[in-house]
Amino acid sequence: MTNLSVNLNKIALIRNSRHIGIPSVTKAAKICIQAGADGITVHPRPDERHIRRSDVYELAEIVTTVEFNIEGNPFQPPFMEIVRDVRPTQCTLVPDTPDTFTSDSGWDLTKDSDRLVPVIEELKSLGMRISLFMDADRAQIERVPATGADRIELYTEPYATAFREQHNLEAVFKQYAAAAEKARELGLGINAGHDLNLDNLAKFLTIPDIQEVSIGHALTAEALEMGLSNTVREYLKICRATNK
Repeated sequence: MTNLSVNLNKIALIRNSRHIGIPSVTKAAKICIQAGADGITVHPRPDERHIRRSDVYELAEIVTTVEFNIEGNPFQPPFMEIVRDVRPTQCTLVPDTPDTFTSDSGWDLTKDSDRLVPVIEELKSLGMRISLFMDADRAQIERVPATGADRIELYTEPYATAFREQHNLEAVFKQYAAAAEKARELGLGINAGHDLNLDNLAKFLTIPDIQEVSIGHALTAEALEMGLSNTVREYLKICRATNK
């Protein structure tokens, strides 16, 4: 089955619009875990525009029964210091820049492979599983094993856009299916995330062997109407019913 990791960045973004600590990121994590979520994801950025460094340490104290996944760019301080301290279950390396509005592309391993190798070696020596944020590009995915990473996370915004606009959807979907197939051939685990939601997730999970989806923006928006616990449970129904 496919695991659901709930990304709490947008909860933190709302919290940061005031100085009174609500909504609580740690309380949201507890609600998600109680509702059955398989993991919690955070993406601390240098400007702390949503998840703060302090949030990561506080979450590390309570996210002990499910996977803790920390995303970020290892070449932007203080990311490496944080993950060395926390040692999450999974570390997802993402090539975003400090001024990136949101993650918008995967690694270009023709350029970045050599500098990623020592980072991945260090993080794996600390007991973390390593996932690389990747486009649905078979040629790039073929380069992942040489880095030592355990998994890829497919960047799914192009799929979500094609689904929403109903334009070129089947061609885009086939590209993702082919990318996942290549990853499986190479012995890589497969995660996915970015703009997945209750409408488009079921179709995406007809791709075999998607091990984990990380969902935050849509889940947070849907929770405004449905409540956080109910929304997590609706996602879990899809994750449990598909990708078998």
